[in-house]
Amino acid sequence: GHRRKNWKVRKFVLREDPAYLHYYDPAGGEEPLGAIHLRGCVVTAVEDMPDSKKYDVDNILFEIITANDIHYYLQAASSAERTEWIKAIQAVSRTGK
Repeated sequence: GHRRKNWKVRKFVLREDPAYLHYYDPAGGEEPLGAIHLRGCVVTAVEDMPDSKKYDVDNILFEIITANDIHYYLQAASSAERTEWIKAIQAVSRTGK
């Protein structure tokens, strides 16, 4: 969860037009649980989070800060996947509608 009350596994779909990152329940369901508007957002790798447990870090966390200053923390499956997500989201935040 983006508020870190607890972490949840979600399926993410990145869209360019409009520039959104939609998230779904991985168990199924056609309708998204929510969406993150990416136009003008900032996305960065997170190397260290205070009060996080060791398994939360391992160089696989990243943060999305939306244009209206909402912070989302996401955890990728691997360091390489984190890098791919960051590059893809940065591209969409600049060029997406």
